[in-house]
Amino acid sequence: MAERVITGFHAVEEKVLKAKDSKNSGGMRIVYGKVGPRVKKIVAAAQEAGIPVSQADERTLDGMVASLPESSRDHRGLVLVLSGEAAKTKNLVEFDQWLGEAAAKPQDERQVVIVLDSVTDPHNVGAIIRSCDQFGASLVVVPERRGAKDVDSNEVIARSSAGASAWVPVAVVSNLVRTVQKLKENGFWAYGADAGGETLCSVHFAPRSVIVMGSEGTGIARLLEEQCDQIVSIPTCGKIDSLNVSVAAGVLLYENYRQSL
Repeated sequence: MAERVITGFHAVEEKVLKAKDSKNSGGMRIVYGKVGPRVKKIVAAAQEAGIPVSQADERTLDGMVASLPESSRDHRGLVLVLSGEAAKTKNLVEFDQWLGEAAAKPQDERQVVIVLDSVTDPHNVGAIIRSCDQFGASLVVVPERRGAKDVDSNEVIARSSAGASAWVPVAVVSNLVRTVQKLKENGFWAYGADAGGETLCSVHFAPRSVIVMGSEGTGIARLLEEQCDQIVSIPTCGKIDSLNVSVAAGVLLYENYRQSL
């Protein structure tokens, strides 16, 4: 049976707490080594959530993470193992783990992250993921709240993305503002899509780009918009107010890709 191994205290703790809240710990187990304060806390939470826990030596833990990318092998004495249904969503990634791998790549290598703020329609999310696949986006980031529900298993998203949702990495995070801050700390330049910004025709995307999309009704949340280095608008000539968010995302992703050719 295929298994997924997750490392990093924050990533593991988030999974454990989510399992505890949802009362669904199926296909999860914790393996730990030396018992420090943080490990002890997570193990206790796992036991409360009904997640099986076992202790192993350092060599065993090292072997469990050997197949992971180098930046994710620092287990710090704790790993979470997912199996069965819990391991099926191969496109779901832990953001901190993904960022560690991305940061290790050359600064001039194209990496594009698209952040969806309050985009709740699964049809739109699916269409955006499809564009991400076509134009080479590296990651889609969605919030635990104020986003399409169950992005990892939603059949509408899967259909709307024409299967791309199985291939495009998706990270579900608790705080979009902090997520964008972390990306910027690692060399990404953030572009917010909103009317009244600098016209897309004059924008030159950085190799490491974050494209932030807000809802059609309320746009990007204020605190998140403040994290954007540049606000970008798409010039149009129609008589209605704005483009559909998935169409706008597609235009921005295409232009970012075109500039890299």
